[in-house]
Amino acid sequence: MAHRPDTLEHAPLGRDSAYPEQYDAGLLYPIPRAANRAPLGIDDDKLPFVGEDEWHAFEVSWLNGRGKPIVAVARFRLPANSPNLIESKSWKLYLNSLNQTRFASREDVQRTLLRDLAAAAGGSVSVELLGVDDSELVPQRLPGECLDDLDIDVSDYTPSAAHLAVGEVIVEETLYSHLLKSNCPVTGQPDWGSVLIRYKGPKIDREGLLRYLIGYRQHQDFHEHCVEHIFTDLMQLAKPEELLVLARYVRRGGLDISPWRATPGLTPPSPLRLARQ
Repeated sequence: MAHRPDTLEHAPLGRDSAYPEQYDAGLLYPIPRAANRAPLGIDDDKLPFVGEDEWHAFEVSWLNGRGKPIVAVARFRLPANSPNLIESKSWKLYLNSLNQTRFASREDVQRTLLRDLAAAAGGSVSVELLGVDDSELVPQRLPGECLDDLDIDVSDYTPSAAHLAVGEVIVEETLYSHLLKSNCPVTGQPDWGSVLIRYKGPKIDREGLLRYLIGYRQHQDFHEHCVEHIFTDLMQLAKPEELLVLARYVRRGGLDISPWRATPGLTPPSPLRLARQ
């Protein structure tokens, strides 16, 4: 794996890129998580959450030993404690570098993906290769209560924890919204998503929570950092005993990204994919 600078200056995102015709693990572009966590007061050596970044890749293909194309859908999971995330366009280019490459077996492809992605992330990853008709890819619905029918006034489209408020009653509930939107920090392109919040603690005012989530509408950041931002703000305000924040972002460029962050002991409903993905 080639050494990369700790910035987006040389990342392929937002640049014209020729699609590779030969397998090239050096296309993967790792980005250290620490720089974006520091402004939120998150210490990489003492993370306040557990979690993963779950990716689905729909443009995965290679050649078998006789030159016949094989197609699959790949599911990748990067742990939140890995030093790096991987820039999405570089991931897309890397996956497409497999298109004209011969592999002896499906297991050989999986081993190659595991090796290359672990090197880029700086830690262990998991890789599954699914058939395009696999039942795990059937769309489902988020559990819990939807906030989107609340009739609210909104005038602030940048994240502000000032919209959040809590009461004294302790509750355990799961809420979600399909109104999440943020923007790519490099290209400014919109990233559409749904967000689920499961918590046990002081009751969070629902109208304020929806205003807060809508506040990401003009915010520029990576999917993973948006989820960590939401988690951090809710923990600081409500101090819940348990908290899970999960975002399911709409597929773009053949990839969808679904980060989640939680207090230890909580895990998301899985497998879970939505119709927009």
